[in-house]
Amino acid sequence: MQNNNLSNINPDEFHLILSRFSHEIRNPIALIGSELQMIEDTHPEVTDFDYWNDIAANLEYTKELLNNLSDYNNAYKLMPQKTELPPYLRAVLSSIRPTYDYLGIKLTVQIAPTLPSLFIDRVKLKQALLNLFRNAAEAITESNGNVTFRAVSSDNGIHISITDNGCGIPANQFGQIFTPFATSKKNGTGLGLAITRQIILSHNGEIYAENAEDQGAVFHILLPENFRG
Repeated sequence: MQNNNLSNINPDEFHLILSRFSHEIRNPIALIGSELQMIEDTHPEVTDFDYWNDIAANLEYTKELLNNLSDYNNAYKLMPQKTELPPYLRAVLSSIRPTYDYLGIKLTVQIAPTLPSLFIDRVKLKQALLNLFRNAAEAITESNGNVTFRAVSSDNGIHISITDNGCGIPANQFGQIFTPFATSKKNGTGLGLAITRQIILSHNGEIYAENAEDQGAVFHILLPENFRG
């Protein structure tokens, strides 16, 4: 009997298969989108049909899934640059503040001014952090939302933590939160945290999560000082 277990595929072969799959699916999805737009332009009355918006929404979800697959597939490909962390982290935080202000979430920041410079992929690490900020915002359901960002020196590098006062992580989900396609969100792709983990591991770092003492969850990132890419 043929063994179809993907765990037997080496990582390079797996990434190649995933890349080809995404490419082959992306082309017909783009054609479907163009054809639907042509139908809507020539027959605007179709937008009154009950399922038209559902078709458009499902198509957008498929595009998002393909984009996330591409991000996951390329998360290990880094372009590290020596970076002063305090200004870099403040710039990342500036990009998330407008969204948090709109959502009414208070963002508390603690960045040690003496953090050492690290070799990081600035684009991909920003993507990882924004994924965690988005995850924290989605976990907050009350009006008094609060997220705390901390970055301090640790024994071997930098310790970054993002703490929210949201719903926390159910005990039966702890073992799967970083697993691709594992999600409890209605419209989630289950790739956001998997991409984040892949990016951190590619920096020779560590990432883990725990529930906060009072309420919510904490995601921890450990980045080593000796990483050069």
